[in-house]
Amino acid sequence: MRITKEDSLVLLIDVQEKLYPHMNNKEKLSQKTITLLKGITALGIPLTAARQYPQGLGDIIEELRPYGSECYDKVTFSCCGNDNLIARLREAGCKYVIITGIEAHICVLQTVIDLKALGYLPVVVTDAISSREQQDYEIALRRMEYEGAILTTVESILFELCREAGNEVFKTISRLVK
Repeated sequence: MRITKEDSLVLLIDVQEKLYPHMNNKEKLSQKTITLLKGITALGIPLTAARQYPQGLGDIIEELRPYGSECYDKVTFSCCGNDNLIARLREAGCKYVIITGIEAHICVLQTVIDLKALGYLPVVVTDAISSREQQDYEIALRRMEYEGAILTTVESILFELCREAGNEVFKTISRLVK
């Protein structure tokens, strides 16, 4: 089964001002997330974001804000606890929800489980998610895979969504991943 841009939506989870500084490998996380968001912008794939309790944890980090203005606030760990976000997924008609964000073992994991239960296929971009502790991250990946998520990387998903070489989008993505 090939993941297609026409059937996809990207979900950015909780990369917020007061959470992000505590993430393991945060510099790599930021770089990979920006690469992913630039690539999906070039591909024309819709992006939506979620923020966990923004009054306490702040907004999406500044360097990611230019890539999308559609953001849903939540107090549940799973993004699927926000009815407006679920309505957005239904409106988009997507089959695949490509996931980037934090923390892997809490909000990302619970969102993956709930998306799968709702009939979506979660695609977790493993180098664009993180947790504070490496062990939490690793166990979360195992659990997500067990729950039926597809695990991938930024470079892999961007080229899969691009599908072919020889066009401007391919050139943009090639430059981004180098």
